[in-house]
Amino acid sequence: MGYSAHCCKTITFAIAITLFAGIPCTAATDQNGPDPQAIAQLEQKASHANPREQCFLYAQLVQTMADAAGHQMLNGDSDQAAATLKKTEHYAQLIHQGLARDTKRLKDAEKLLEHTTQRMTEYLRRTSGDDRLAMQSTLRQLDHVHDELLDQVFSH
Repeated sequence: MGYSAHCCKTITFAIAITLFAGIPCTAATDQNGPDPQAIAQLEQKASHANPREQCFLYAQLVQTMADAAGHQMLNGDSDQAAATLKKTEHYAQLIHQGLARDTKRLKDAEKLLEHTTQRMTEYLRRTSGDDRLAMQSTLRQLDHVHDELLDQVFSH
């Protein structure tokens, strides 16, 4: 492995560690999904944050909500998962609307959404029926917002 490939892997690992260390919902890896109280706190923090910081906070919320919806679907709670996916789409729309602002941590937000779309794809593979359709719809929106974030990252 050349220096360049090793350097990229090291940087990617460092970014992943940094991103996960900053996510308040450490229960995301728990079998029950993210903690509802942690989600509520993050929602509160994002809604009252400086507009420049909201993009990253909403990206954290999208990641947390997508993970919660995935856990809900896997646990057979389709109705709750559908409601959670709607909230996920709402926060993705807020990211989209906020991209025109001079945002901080744009690259961090982009990486969070990249990870989120990967996780959603994993959940999608494990769902079926109406759950699958709802997940696909949310995933399409997240892919679109991720593409917009990526464009913003490269234009700055």
